[in-house]
Amino acid sequence: MTAPLPDHPAEHDASRRWIHRDRQRAESFGVDAERYDRARPSYPEALVDRILEASPGRDVLDVGCGTGIAARRFLAAGCRVLGVEIDPRMAELARRHGIDVEVGAFETWDAAGRSFDAVVAGEAWHWVEPVAGAVRAAQVLRPGGRLAVFWNMGHASPEVAEAIAAVYRRLAPDPPARNQVEPDDSEYVSDAARAADGIRRAGALGEPECWRFAWDRPYTRDEWLDELPTHSDHRRLAPTTLATLLAQVGAALDAVGGGFTMRYTTIAVTATLTTAAA
Repeated sequence: MTAPLPDHPAEHDASRRWIHRDRQRAESFGVDAERYDRARPSYPEALVDRILEASPGRDVLDVGCGTGIAARRFLAAGCRVLGVEIDPRMAELARRHGIDVEVGAFETWDAAGRSFDAVVAGEAWHWVEPVAGAVRAAQVLRPGGRLAVFWNMGHASPEVAEAIAAVYRRLAPDPPARNQVEPDDSEYVSDAARAADGIRRAGALGEPECWRFAWDRPYTRDEWLDELPTHSDHRRLAPTTLATLLAQVGAALDAVGGGFTMRYTTIAVTATLTTAAA
């Protein structure tokens, strides 16, 4: 569905505003690319369908494509997909899935005269400078082409969320590590608002819209414990702290029945090219 664009919550902005400058963190996901590929959630088919319905064709550029989780959705829908990825280890795994990938930062990537019907970014646009990224997207989009950047925001049931939250209160009361079954939604809202602001400031692209898609994914206990270390905030924990956290989260899940269903909302910020970019 189409939803109002979120306001830019300045009180939550300081910790996220300059995240695109943290290149060491941005390039850290390839340390365990195989785990990232198997454990991270995908994206709803409805999102892919709506992006393609609102685009002039099926040539797609996937920014920060990682191991190709989003790109594979577009490939399955009959698209031609090119990925841009800053981490060569992630790019190599994406290539093994049949995705063409070029290594580099999107803001300085050379399109070599190529153009696309859609530029997309799944769980990656917060690593891109929002104005420079929107300008670059406008430069490579065809007339009527669409930029769509999106994030998965997940919540478990109150029983599961509280059981796991108790572990984080004991072991990580002052994040770096977020409780991923009950995340701070303000960060996602802030990322979306910054993306919209970057689109407006870039010019060439039309007024951004916000789309939301609700979907569910079941997790086993072990699947959830496999995903947690793929998040950059968890990898910043000391190895012994992370090991203890995983053990206690596992015990908490065992106590409430093991598996659970994550209720995801995918939030997308999107806009169409309205004028030719220089």
